[in-house]
Amino acid sequence: MTARIYQRPKNAMQSGKARTDEWVLEFVPAEAKRPDPLMGWAGSGDMQAQVVLTFADAAEAQAYADKYGIETRVAQTPPRRLKIQAYADNFR
Repeated sequence: MTARIYQRPKNAMQSGKARTDEWVLEFVPAEAKRPDPLMGWAGSGDMQAQVVLTFADAAEAQAYADKYGIETRVAQTPPRRLKIQAYADNFR
């Protein structure tokens, strides 16, 4: 059972930064999703894929994984690069 630990990215559709300080422990899917023969919806019998745990920092998530013997991969958050420009720059 493997899991990945990552920090939530900022939502691209909104300007807010809510819940971006949380760290998430999410299990890697054990099997591929397949279409349901009746409805055509994608799904699988993997129940671990539904489990998403949130933590205050990466150390807490790693400690939880170590306590329960879960193999993890930690994905570090890339630094944000802001492009600062003035409105007047659109008319130059």
